[in-house]
Amino acid sequence: MKLGAFSVSLSVKDLKASKDFYEALGFTAFAGDMEKNYLIMKNGNALVGLFQGMFPNNILTFNPGWDENAQKLESFDDVRAIQKELKSKGIELQSAADENTSGPASLVVTDPDGNAILIDQHV
Repeated sequence: MKLGAFSVSLSVKDLKASKDFYEALGFTAFAGDMEKNYLIMKNGNALVGLFQGMFPNNILTFNPGWDENAQKLESFDDVRAIQKELKSKGIELQSAADENTSGPASLVVTDPDGNAILIDQHV
């Protein structure tokens, strides 16, 4: 199962303070918009999403179809195929992709410790 690019999506209290902190760690703004309350920060292959006021907890995020530069991969496992495999393994979905569609879609599962995992396909 190919999950695509990995990032951590952090729920932050102060986007500017978080941006400044991650810049001090060597990250630079890669995508997002301060006015829309989110930034994607990048340091090499490491990606950290900073989201102010969008969700209550941190989320592990995978992007099928993308590499770490948000470039489309030639070959990838579609989120609906991933969803079918997770279901076949008895993993409960918190939200599901519509299996009758194609293209962008997402699903959410929760690990045994309550950590949300977002599988978010943009292509």
